[in-house]
Amino acid sequence: MWILLQTWTWRATLCALMLRTAGGLNVCVSGSATSCEECLLLHPSCAWCAQEDFGRSRTFTSRCDFMSNLQKRGCESRFIENPVSFTSVLTNRPLSLKGSVASHDDVVQIMPQRISLSLRPGDQTWFNLQVRQVEDYPVDLYYLMDLSLSMKDDLDTIRNLGTKLALEMGKLTSNFRLGFGSFVDKNVSPFSYTAPKYQENPCSGYKPFPNCIPTFGFRHLLSLTDEVDRFNQEVQKQIVSRNRDAPEGGFDAILQAAVCKEEIGWRKDAYHLLVFASDDGAHLALDGRLGGIVQPHDGRCHLDEKNEYSASAQMDYPSLGLVGEKLAENNIFLIFAVTKRHYILYKNLTALIPGTTVEILDQDSKNVIQLIVNAYNNIRSKVELSVWDHPEDLSLSFSATCQDGKPLPGLRKCADLKIGDTVSFNVSVEARSCPPRGADHTFTIKPVGFKDRLEVEVNYRCDCGCSRTAQSNSSICSSVGMYHCGTCRCEPGYLGARCECQEGDSSSYLSACREAEGKQVCSGRGECSCNQCVCYESEFGKIYGGFCECDDFSCARHKGVLCSGHGECHCGECKCYAGFVGDNCNCSTDTASCLSDAGQMCSGRGSCVCGRCQCSEPGAFGDTCEKCPTCPDACGTKRECIECRLFNSGRLADNQTCQRLCKDQVLTVETLNTDDPGAVLCLFKTDNDCVMKFTYSEHASGRSVLTALKEPECGGGPDALMVLLAVVGSILLVGVVLLAAWKLVITVHDRREFARFQSARSRARYEMASNPLYKQPVSTHLVETDFSPFGKSYNGDVH
Repeated sequence: MWILLQTWTWRATLCALMLRTAGGLNVCVSGSATSCEECLLLHPSCAWCAQEDFGRSRTFTSRCDFMSNLQKRGCESRFIENPVSFTSVLTNRPLSLKGSVASHDDVVQIMPQRISLSLRPGDQTWFNLQVRQVEDYPVDLYYLMDLSLSMKDDLDTIRNLGTKLALEMGKLTSNFRLGFGSFVDKNVSPFSYTAPKYQENPCSGYKPFPNCIPTFGFRHLLSLTDEVDRFNQEVQKQIVSRNRDAPEGGFDAILQAAVCKEEIGWRKDAYHLLVFASDDGAHLALDGRLGGIVQPHDGRCHLDEKNEYSASAQMDYPSLGLVGEKLAENNIFLIFAVTKRHYILYKNLTALIPGTTVEILDQDSKNVIQLIVNAYNNIRSKVELSVWDHPEDLSLSFSATCQDGKPLPGLRKCADLKIGDTVSFNVSVEARSCPPRGADHTFTIKPVGFKDRLEVEVNYRCDCGCSRTAQSNSSICSSVGMYHCGTCRCEPGYLGARCECQEGDSSSYLSACREAEGKQVCSGRGECSCNQCVCYESEFGKIYGGFCECDDFSCARHKGVLCSGHGECHCGECKCYAGFVGDNCNCSTDTASCLSDAGQMCSGRGSCVCGRCQCSEPGAFGDTCEKCPTCPDACGTKRECIECRLFNSGRLADNQTCQRLCKDQVLTVETLNTDDPGAVLCLFKTDNDCVMKFTYSEHASGRSVLTALKEPECGGGPDALMVLLAVVGSILLVGVVLLAAWKLVITVHDRREFARFQSARSRARYEMASNPLYKQPVSTHLVETDFSPFGKSYNGDVH
């Protein structure tokens, strides 16, 4: 049930998405489907109306459309053909916890085990599967060893391998079996020594090791058994052989060990581990041609009565693809245990063979036990899905949910798991087409190396239920046609929706379908049926009119929207809804959006055109031109907001008015930064004669920001006494300076006059002494004295 619920939820989401896009390109109508089956193939959201009287009008109404559109046009739900994809769970046994149960058939590691898919082409459906690496699951390990001469020291090391390996593997599972096989190479030149003297002893003449057994391809020595002593005994019997070239015939041996299930003893309910131990590379397909072997390998078991590979000299080495296929088919994990020198070579092969790991083997194989345990733990820590018999017309996609619980789209594997962990995978399936009738398919999903699998049955929903009630020579079709899913398939020579017209001279009725002579029949957008036009239905909209001359999608558009979304298209002309005008109805007559918060049309800085403000004031912007830092009245407008927001004063002091009109962000600072070139500095005088400063700026986000001082700047009152003293002191200082200047001028003047007097006096004395005839006259001298600061005084002496 949970799978069905998931499928239906996904379909509901898809249908909702498609129906939302139905107003655009309608893929159902544009496909011009003429039958129910054609309609279903167009798109998974397309439905067909089989109702008889559906679409009886002069417009050709498509019976193929989205379900909601068909219902709107009057098609009853019971006549709608719309098959959906769904998943049914057929077998769903719960996952097991442990593998050590009485019957291994009861161990379940994948759930569900069998499901059925009903798929409509193009429609995705989902299902979920879970995988668990159960604890204590049986293990079969087949040790395949290279017995070429270079492996002699390795053979000595593993003589007691069985006991030690059983002891270590017993820590991981209580049900362990061990088998043994060996290989060298094809006993064909140039791969081996083929001269007669080397047939019995290929080491003949080789001084370091002169005796060895004849060359062989693959030899099965011990079937899988829990008697580990038998393994040790069989290993101790072995003697190495010798081949000629470096690569070995290991892939011949791998394939035989994989496909000879009965001889090897692989159990159905166990992990199958095939350990391949070698110190060199391996031959691949086409190498056999060097020895004249051209027959490709057939992928079958070829062990003779001695349990030796009998087709070694007849068939080429197997290809990597064939080896990978047979390993996966028989649920075998291949472990390459190779020397360090060849690690990279075999590491590259693991990418081509699913379920394969590679480990580095010491030169003498002394680490082989730890190597096998590590490889086993590595295998058990991963789960990877593989798909078998995948039908070509199915598309699969995976999403893994590993131990962290997070979906990983596109992945089909999980790693780093612990034994007992459960992981899940979501698988989406989509049918790309309809196969031939009756060709249902099945495919299998299985984890690599697991015997458990999920069987998937696929049924295709390509037929309509109404097809089963088709009527030949139906009266609905004027008895000359087949009534099929609501439509008539007329016999040759008849036409019309109900086969009511006979074909005749086309010119006699086509003229009735032309709007004027020379015009196209039905304007090229319909068919002339029985002297009248039946218009096509377009994915863009409706075509109508007596001559299909009109439609509801050829009108003017604005930004890609027909009639701007504010009108309806009638025969090429937009009929605008109330409140809109213009050729494409893009101009609104409503001016409410142009009113500013203050109730002004475009804030007094522009005009309202088509419901939007066009600002005319330089620097003004905003939806209502309300933003304008450079406008002359910007500071005055913002001043009122500063007053009401910071000081609860001014014209907008009412709280509701302030909240409604002043929505700008107001920041208060201690010191105002006036260096911002994008900010306007505003000042105003408060009621108490203080000065309030703030800046007004517009951010790139469109927000207006006012940055104001926390408090206005106010100066202190003058000190009257200090003013008086300052005035008096200034007057006295000026008087003293003037008096000093006058005194300086008088002193300079008097000294100049006294100097002239002394000069004149000395000249007069000289003249009287030198002239004897001269009689000294009586004269009066006025001597200037300077004892009064307010003027000169003279004392007169008469001689």
